Amino acid sequence: MEGKHVSVIGGGSWATAIVKMLCNNAEMVHWWMRDEGKAKYINKFMHNPRYLSAIQFDRTKIRVSNDISDIIASSETIVIATPSAFLMDVFGERDNSDLEHKTIISAVKGIVPEVHQIPARFFHKRFGTPYENIGIISGPCHAEEVALERLSYLTIACQDQNRAKEFAELLECRYIKTHLSDDLFGTEISAILKNVYAVAAGIYHGIGYGDNFQAVLISNAVQEIERFVDALNPIHRDVKSSAYLGDLLVTAYSQFSRNRTFGSMVGKGYSVMSAQMEMNMTAEGYYAAKSIIKINEKYGVDIPIATAVYRVLYEKMSPVVEMRILADKLI
Repeated sequence: MEGKHVSVIGGGSWATAIVKMLCNNAEMVHWWMRDEGKAKYINKFMHNPRYLSAIQFDRTKIRVSNDISDIIASSETIVIATPSAFLMDVFGERDNSDLEHKTIISAVKGIVPEVHQIPARFFHKRFGTPYENIGIISGPCHAEEVALERLSYLTIACQDQNRAKEFAELLECRYIKTHLSDDLFGTEISAILKNVYAVAAGIYHGIGYGDNFQAVLISNAVQEIERFVDALNPIHRDVKSSAYLGDLLVTAYSQFSRNRTFGSMVGKGYSVMSAQMEMNMTAEGYYAAKSIIKINEKYGVDIPIATAVYRVLYEKMSPVVEMRILADKLI
């Protein structure tokens, strides 16, 4: 799409990877990050000093600023790539008119913890953004592999398929393939849930369970995803596709998965706080575990894996004991 400007909100590894992808086809990417010094550094040296620093950006393609009003006003398409825990802080006090008529693309893969809402619902409720104007980036795609330009597949979900197609065309390149979906809620909820199950996989790994057991765990996790997503949004979908199962697999197994890493540390005996401090990166599964249980109070879906993760992370149950109890429930 010639002449297309896109704004990206967030300064972490996923935001950095998204900016890299967008630079292939967008005319200009307007990039917001909170830290003024970091914004100035990237404008000068054309790489992010903290995340994926090997990526070298084209000076004619990006503009970085810590003025979020300026960045939002600079384009009609806004990609949100901040951790879910910061969404309320970044957008909670903004005026509704700021996002009026904008296309919002969420790359968050987490739940807004203060209100227990998925990002699509948050922007719809908080700003009145029509669901047709909201899209989701999902699929098995780690930022680190985007930086290495390894072939990756993304699903762009939006109820307006023309809007999804337009955004997908901005990402498509030699190493990025895209697929379109109209399952806005299913893909977003699944992308959130898989972080919780990746934490579970990490806990079991940290305790010492092997690959045989991990296969059983993930098989059961797929069933939980299907039950939960169908309860919240009962439409026909194939959870075996890459947006659902593929995303779960890479997050549960990959060396780059911060949720698996976080869980593994907890399984090895780290406290939740110690694991978070040592990682110095956000594990979305931590916040999602609490919100999923809260949301499920309305639906009553059988989600024993998510429940066990919640009990370990928030009720301070012994990982060894709780995960042994869970293991006896799996089939």
